[in-house]
Amino acid sequence: MRILIVDDEVSLAEGVRRGLVAEGFAVDVAHDGIDGLWLARENTYDAIVLDLMMPGMSGWKVCAALRDEGDWTPILMLTARDGDQDQVESFKGGADDYVTKPFAFSVLVARLHALIRRGAPERPAVLTAGDLSLDPGTRRVVRAEAEIDLTSREFAVLEYLLRHAGQVRSKSQVIGNVWDDDFDGDPNIVEVYVGHLRRKIDRPFGRTAIETVRGAGYRLAADGG
Repeated sequence: MRILIVDDEVSLAEGVRRGLVAEGFAVDVAHDGIDGLWLARENTYDAIVLDLMMPGMSGWKVCAALRDEGDWTPILMLTARDGDQDQVESFKGGADDYVTKPFAFSVLVARLHALIRRGAPERPAVLTAGDLSLDPGTRRVVRAEAEIDLTSREFAVLEYLLRHAGQVRSKSQVIGNVWDDDFDGDPNIVEVYVGHLRRKIDRPFGRTAIETVRGAGYRLAADGG
């Protein structure tokens, strides 16, 4: 089994490399994101151990670049930052697992074995409605061949509506799936984000994909409007 380690902490990367070699792995090492991305593109790996914060290119950007290119090699993020948002953003960006430094080497090995057993995840299906498409894997939205820049929350609302294209979704359903069931803010926040989406995916293209169903919620036209 071949592993790529990308970490700018040279002593840590070398220690992990020696340990993995002793466990029977073949290991390549890079100490910045740019070299790591080059190695990942040039070789085939069973898994990649990727540090989050590195010079040249962050682990987030390396992961996103690989996923954009259709490379679904299992990625384990390795970082000294212990924050929920970092973990959320890592998973959203396409990472498969997350370990916080300092860590037990035995735990790292167990996580790698688990990732390798599962293999590369199936690439998420692209959601479409007419000429509107959303790729959950690369997090790209395209309308009439033009790429549209959305915030994370706008993307999540659009993804939910696309997964239920042609169906009416209430504000509470959108909140429960895009925010969470414990959300105690104003439910009209959904209306605000629907407005944002209309200004980005509909009006510039002369479309009306997202329909307000009075008293019921919102429906995204299955034909893209």
